Amino acid sequence: MKMKKLSGPSVRVGDNIDTDTIIPARYLSSYDPKLLAAHCLELLDAKTRDRIHSGIILVAGANFGCGSSREHAPLALKARGVQAVVAKSFARIFFRNGINLGLPLIETPDAAEIPDGEVIELDPAAGKIEIPAAKKVFTFTPLPGFVGELVEAGGLLPYLKAGGKFE
Repeated sequence: MKMKKLSGPSVRVGDNIDTDTIIPARYLSSYDPKLLAAHCLELLDAKTRDRIHSGIILVAGANFGCGSSREHAPLALKARGVQAVVAKSFARIFFRNGINLGLPLIETPDAAEIPDGEVIELDPAAGKIEIPAAKKVFTFTPLPGFVGELVEAGGLLPYLKAGGKFE
């Protein structure tokens, strides 16, 4: 299974965006995607938060998703319509939770070079990020085969329901 290409405007956030910033703890009693989407990243400044809508590609600095190991954080991002997160680095438990929920997470040291507000084209299978307006291309190590299959299937549960196997 090949991961599909993504395209959308970038929205930049900084380093050390923790899971409580992604979805505050007071909403953790619910798994309702609509509720989580409504409060996703509400602790960011209003100007940035209001730009995070369906179809964007979130671009972050180092240590994105640090903090508690809540699955609500990647679920809230997906429910908000974030297509993917590109970051310099991810907290490992957030990375695994995001993959298990089918959220494409791309780690690249070039994340800081991706401008805010530009349309970017992301090819997870080829390991390529293009910024057409700036005529720039960045590369990254693609997600390994099985991990890419999980993301393409929409997460671990849809992968298993479709007959996916661990080999």
